[in-house]
Parts: sequence; structure tokens; C-alpha cells
Amino acid sequence: MRLGVLDVGSNTVHLLVVDAHPGARPLPAHSHKADLRLAQLLDGGGAIGHDGVDKLIAVILDALQAAEDKGVVEILPFATSAVREASNVDEVLARVKDATGVELQVLTGEEEARLTFLAARRWFGWSAGKLLVLDIGGGSLEIAYGIDEEPDAAVSLPLGAGRLTAGWLPGDPPDPADVKALRRHVRTEIARTVGEFSRFGAPDHVVATSKTFKQLARLAGAARSAEGLYVQRDLKRQSLEAWVPRLAGMTAEERADLPGVSDGRAGQLLAGALVAEGAMDLFGVETVEICPWALREGVILRRLDHMPAT
Repeated sequence: MRLGVLDVGSNTVHLLVVDAHPGARPLPAHSHKADLRLAQLLDGGGAIGHDGVDKLIAVILDALQAAEDKGVVEILPFATSAVREASNVDEVLARVKDATGVELQVLTGEEEARLTFLAARRWFGWSAGKLLVLDIGGGSLEIAYGIDEEPDAAVSLPLGAGRLTAGWLPGDPPDPADVKALRRHVRTEIARTVGEFSRFGAPDHVVATSKTFKQLARLAGAARSAEGLYVQRDLKRQSLEAWVPRLAGMTAEERADLPGVSDGRAGQLLAGALVAEGAMDLFGVETVEICPWALREGVILRRLDHMPAT
């Protein structure tokens, strides 16, 4: 069965096409991505403006055409923090449905964390023991912990790399005082959640997902994406701490010249690095392993779990 998962995120709208059936791992067949940056299209009242919704509709229509061209038989559409937190979310969903026929499922932050955790658990398996999973998106940071496929604790914090860059780091390069203030804010927000997780004991394995963590790991010497999914990639806190002041002193254009850093993500990489550094420090994590699967794969896996075996 060819499935398509349509992810309307804070940074991108991403269609991932996979060949899948119950009991088997989903095999990627096609990827269609558009940089929309919905989080930056919010007006002063927190609404996605008329032009922003028009752009979203156009991007979704392009994704639907790509899905049809690739023979997708079912699309699983969902939206995350940018749509979820828009003050006119109901209007946005209605306009998208009227114009495209797509009924976006708006995931809560906790649902994001739980589905990402499911993907990481399936990737690493039961032998990984107690997992702590960290995921930095454009609008939020998800943290989940557990020993089964459903985490024992799962939270979502408004610490996405895009959101923080827009709200805290207006300069290019950023003002050192702004960087210091953001670092303090990030650590304060994360520190409030640590106790909720520490009562379950230390994790056996800590993993990280998302483009932000992948790019940070690449900066710290991890293998290029061209070397395949199954190459182990780690990010050490010591390496990350060395990179943060370097990133803070660079413009977005200079960051885009770094290995593994895309033009579209370069501007928000510093904010993402500050979140990663804060999470690893406050949770006492020295090394995270990068997980190739994340939220989109979690959505697919959950759908497959509810399909009858043939």
C-alpha cells in the first residue's frame, strides 16, 4: 500500500510517500517539500493572514498533485504548532478543506511527542531499554520518556527554533545580550519539566530527532546524509557547547556555508543549538544518538497498527 503523510509544520509542508503494510517497515518512495514558514506568517494577533492561508492552500494542492503522480492511495494529513496555535485555526482549517478537500488533523503537542517517541522506539527496538527522546521543531520542543511504545511522560514546550529566532534574535548576527537572554529563557522553560521525567529514573538511551539535531550533529563531525540511514550518528554535548558561541558570532549567510546546513535553516540554527544545549545539560545527557525516524514515521506507524493484516 502506498501511503502519503502530509506534514504541515512550522517551517515546511512536507509530503512523505512510503510503501507500507502491517508488520513491515515503511519504505520511503518519494519526498516533496516546500518551505512555507507558517510561523513567520502570523500577524500581530497571532492569526495566519489571508495571504498566508492562500500560500498554504497552493502548497497543499502541489503536494496532492505529487501524491497523485506517485500513486498514493491514502493521505494522512496533519498540522503541528503553527496551525495549532493560530488564533484563527478554525478558519484556516475550513478554508483548507474547502479549497483542497484535505481535512488537516491538528496534533496536540503531547500527541507530537508520543508519535515521535513511537517512531524512535520502533527504530531502536526493545533492546534500547528506557528511551529519552528529544525533538526540536520550528515551533516547539517535544520531550518523551518511557520503556514501552507509549511513553510514561511526554511534554511539548514552545521552544521551536523558528519561533525563538523570530521572537528573540532579530539581529544578524544576533546581539550577544539577546543570545544571553534567550539562553536563560530556554533553560528556565526546560528546567520546569525535568522533575516530571527524573522520577522515572535515568534513561538507558537518549535519542534526538529533527533537522536541527541532524545539522548540529553534522557540524560536530557526524556522517553525511549521503552515507545512508544506518550509519550511527551522535552529538556530544561537549562538541555542541563549543559550537554555540561560534554560531552566535556568525551571520545566517555564514552559517549556510557550514557542512550540512541548509540556507532555509541557517537563520534559526543558533536558537536550535541553544535549545539542544539546554536540554542536554539540564537532563544530564552527554551524548544523543540521532534517530532517522520522527513524527511523520510515527503517524505512518500508528496508521499501520490500525490496519488489518492481510
